[in-house]
Amino acid sequence: MPDSSIPSRCSSVRPRCALCQRPPGHCLCHLLPSIASHTQVLVVQHPDERKHALNTARLLVGGLLQAELLVAERLPASWCARLADPEWRTELLFPGQDVPVVQAPGEDLRPRRLVLLDGTWRKARKLLYLNPVLQGLPQVSLPAGLSSRYRLRKAPMAEGLSTIEAGMHALQVIEPQTDFSALLRPFDALIEGQIQAMGQAVYQRNHAGPRPR
Repeated sequence: MPDSSIPSRCSSVRPRCALCQRPPGHCLCHLLPSIASHTQVLVVQHPDERKHALNTARLLVGGLLQAELLVAERLPASWCARLADPEWRTELLFPGQDVPVVQAPGEDLRPRRLVLLDGTWRKARKLLYLNPVLQGLPQVSLPAGLSSRYRLRKAPMAEGLSTIEAGMHALQVIEPQTDFSALLRPFDALIEGQIQAMGQAVYQRNHAGPRPR
């Protein structure tokens, strides 16, 4: 009998870039900036999103020098302790009723950490529900009036943003002296590549219409 521990040469698994998870010929890493921020960013990604073709969490983390990606439904104890550390100003970027808009540091001189949840709205809410440490964080939202450049998913709300867009806009508010717009270079290329792959006719028929409200 063949040794099952030896990977089959006929495996259908396509090779992918370890960072951006794109297949050869479509890697976006050459477009990633290396932006240093004073704010540390943690993206908690739902495991179901890890290999999604249009996932942008890896692009956000890959473009920032002070960012980490954690793929988990339940946060490990080590991260729970870090997020609960009162020596840090840790905030959860998540919309909600009466949630204040994210602000520049002001008089609070503690090191700052911003936490984002990556997944569909249902999965993001599940991450919040399963992790009391996230529920206990001060919650902040983005300024009103922002619109997404994500032309391939119809968000459940008109102002729904992708993870990379939300992170970029939040950081721009917190650190206005730094230009974070380069974070969107690989994002724009990702979307344009998907549109070209599907063809303009399919894109116009399925994605180019008005977003539902």
